[in-house]
Amino acid sequence: MISFAALMPASESTRLFNRARRVLPGGVNSPVRAFAAVGGRPPFVERARGARLYDADGQSYIDYVMSWGPLIHGHAPPELTRALRSAAGRGTSFGAPTALEVDLARIVCRLVPSIALVRFVNSGTEATMSAIRVARAATGRDRIVKFAGCYHGHGDAFLVQAGSGATTLGVPTSPGVARATAADTLIAAYNDVESVERLCRTHRERIAAVIVEPIAGNMGVVPPAPGFLEGLRDLCDRHGIVLIFDEVISGFRASRGGAQAVYGVMPDLTCLGKIIGGGLPVGAYGGRGDLMERVSPAGPVYQAGTLSGNPLAMTAGVWSLSRLSAPLYRRLDKLGRRLAEGLRTAALETGVALTVNTAGSVLTPFFTAGPVTDYASATAADTEAYAAFFRGMLRRGVHPPPSQFEGWFLSDAHTERDVDRTVRAARQSLAEIRPAPRESAPQRPETPR
Repeated sequence: MISFAALMPASESTRLFNRARRVLPGGVNSPVRAFAAVGGRPPFVERARGARLYDADGQSYIDYVMSWGPLIHGHAPPELTRALRSAAGRGTSFGAPTALEVDLARIVCRLVPSIALVRFVNSGTEATMSAIRVARAATGRDRIVKFAGCYHGHGDAFLVQAGSGATTLGVPTSPGVARATAADTLIAAYNDVESVERLCRTHRERIAAVIVEPIAGNMGVVPPAPGFLEGLRDLCDRHGIVLIFDEVISGFRASRGGAQAVYGVMPDLTCLGKIIGGGLPVGAYGGRGDLMERVSPAGPVYQAGTLSGNPLAMTAGVWSLSRLSAPLYRRLDKLGRRLAEGLRTAALETGVALTVNTAGSVLTPFFTAGPVTDYASATAADTEAYAAFFRGMLRRGVHPPPSQFEGWFLSDAHTERDVDRTVRAARQSLAEIRPAPRESAPQRPETPR
């Protein structure tokens, strides 16, 4: 069988990828970028502007990865690049407090309903690891509950999968994760409050935190079912458990106040990333004052970072969050609906089974006929069909995520013309797909964060 890679002409991107594999594990610095789930070789990006990427071979693409979500204002907005040049001229890192940190913190506390105090870090992974530490310190308990299919970064406590039942202790899914660490992580089913209730009964007074993506984004986009988030809030209140919302994706994407503002459910702690940094490495965790006052130096829970709050990242964050507005979200929601409906119509016209989940300006087309409400239904999607679809889209100048299990992100730089061109490319790419029986096991989602 001839591989897709073998059919590709020699290109600068191919040469760069071959060079990269000699000095980087797998040739990349984050697994999903290697295109293992879709075949072929990744285009090496040379530059980007607005909604478009330009690769090392001079090809341009309408981009729906948008750096996996941070770029709600598009690639390289001129005002932002000017602000960053100015900030860099004053110094890139001081290891000392700056007014910019205070400015961004004030914006975050004003926008996100549940945050009274916030600590900046450098990634979403740092934020979730730190929030769990605070929860354990506050409760004196060790175990946490996460949901199958929700990704919270590559901290040891999060790299686990369910055992033979909902009450089974976690087992590691990555070499290097200690079994003792994984044993403190319990797995529940997303959109299933009862699965959490069972864990609470079985592990009574041993659970420190429940951590959840309020809008799941790392098994593809899966919105919360009615009553799911409210049920988690009630359970945590009754059992003395800290409720943590991982809003690394949904924070400032679902609304200016994140998913918690949309659904009206307040967590105890919130983890943020992506949009908060305007395209630069920034994460944050924050929440109730009594919990955050436990963080050093105010309290005994230690967490530190040399580059946390550096002036370049804070400049980008202040610029990004200051330009969020109600008209922006209305426009993005409209574009999201236009793209989702276009993909559904194209699938009907070509006879391809497709379910499109949406959450405002983020969506995922799942290659399956049934609804996608959790990890099991997400991983029932036909990954081979998605891979063929992806390759067709890339040939036609559209760059969707190189994995079935990721969200497509729209930005303020996308236009209706971009969306309509994307739908035309989708119709042509879907028409090339020939249904085939699936004999292999479902593929586990890759995690780009």
